Amino acid sequence: MIIDTTKIKNINSFYRLESLKEIYGAIWILFPIFILVLGITIGVLVIVWLEREISAGIQQRIGPEYAGPLGILQALADGTKLLFKENLLPSRGDTRLFSMGPSIAVISILLSYSVIPFGYHLVLADLSIGVFFMDRYFKCCSNWTSYVRIWVK
Repeated sequence: MIIDTTKIKNINSFYRLESLKEIYGAIWILFPIFILVLGITIGVLVIVWLEREISAGIQQRIGPEYAGPLGILQALADGTKLLFKENLLPSRGDTRLFSMGPSIAVISILLSYSVIPFGYHLVLADLSIGVFFMDRYFKCCSNWTSYVRIWVK
């Protein structure tokens, strides 16, 4: 049986598609995670904007209007401003706890994503008690300053 060059080229083209299959699989895994994070971020921006607009309406004043159309990017501008502010540490306070506070808050928020299944086989922490973990997590971390006081001692 003689195989001509066109058949060999066709066979090689399937081999290239097979290597792309892994890339498409990675994209298929990361795309829903990206959409979830993007949706949460946009939702937080909109909720903060609504809170500011409603507060301005209650106080009968003009709400946020300078950053972006209708002030929708005001929360982003405030966050950027906070990143570039000078760090001041309290002179008579616990400087270690004061410095660790924001990182503990961020770590505890990211820890909550560990039990969320992003796919059939894509779970960061396969806890059989995931619902119980989330319940205890929110009870513990809703007042994270008392949690930090116990943890630091």
